[in-house]
Amino acid sequence: MVIEDRFGFPSHGVTDRLVSLALEEDLPGGMDLTSCGLFEATTLSKGMFQAKAEGVFAGGTLIERIYDRFADGAVIVEILVGEGQRVKEYQPIARVEGPIRTLLSAERTILNLLMRLSGIATMTSSYVKAVSGTGCRIVDTRKTTPGLRALEKYAVRAGGGMNHRMSLSDGVLVKDNHLAACANPGEELARLKTRIPHTVKMEVEVTHLEQARMAVRAGADILLLDNMTPAEMSGVVAEFKGRVVLEASGGITLDTVATVAAIGVDVISVGALTHSVKALDLSFELV
Repeated sequence: MVIEDRFGFPSHGVTDRLVSLALEEDLPGGMDLTSCGLFEATTLSKGMFQAKAEGVFAGGTLIERIYDRFADGAVIVEILVGEGQRVKEYQPIARVEGPIRTLLSAERTILNLLMRLSGIATMTSSYVKAVSGTGCRIVDTRKTTPGLRALEKYAVRAGGGMNHRMSLSDGVLVKDNHLAACANPGEELARLKTRIPHTVKMEVEVTHLEQARMAVRAGADILLLDNMTPAEMSGVVAEFKGRVVLEASGGITLDTVATVAAIGVDVISVGALTHSVKALDLSFELV
């Protein structure tokens, strides 16, 4: 079944490697001893994925991609919920029909991935809603589960957020440890600016106003205001709003994100979207 791709679901090349690892982890011998011992290969059944809690759904494409890896017969998949759609408790998400061995063997792999992605989408949606009307964007970080970055950043998009850089090769971000290793940060940032392509922006992490001034003089396009108090951020915003992109980060929670957005920053990056998320409770039942 074709799912509308509004959020840019990762390609087969990316997800196939992940699916292979996940299935190898759960089926290292290539066989589900319980299901194969109980049921014949020709036995067919139907099943239903459903939400057990309210949240935002993400990752439905994986259901079909995972079932396609089994050779004992095609599974018919009918997705009932759109990507990024809010679901209610006990709401059906997808109907499936096919060999019972396949339905049961893939159950946990599918649920593990969908529960995590939907949890990320749900948390992201809460942050986005909290800053609604401020013009501020919610973005993720690189604090992702190893191997799952493309999918987890997809889930952020499904929840209404935006992505920061995907990898170290995607952009220049000078952080505190980089600056600590520079003998003369101002000069070395200015030299860095001349070494990067003109299409790449330079972002610099700063912790106080004087450091922000130094970074802007050196050519920074983006300032990352790291762990600043509201008063400290207000000072930077007052001086540099409209001149460079202002990104706030560091310990910003759902309780404080609206306050930070109201200060006037352009972007708020939240590592918790991916590193501290609670999985959305989903289940699979044969029908």
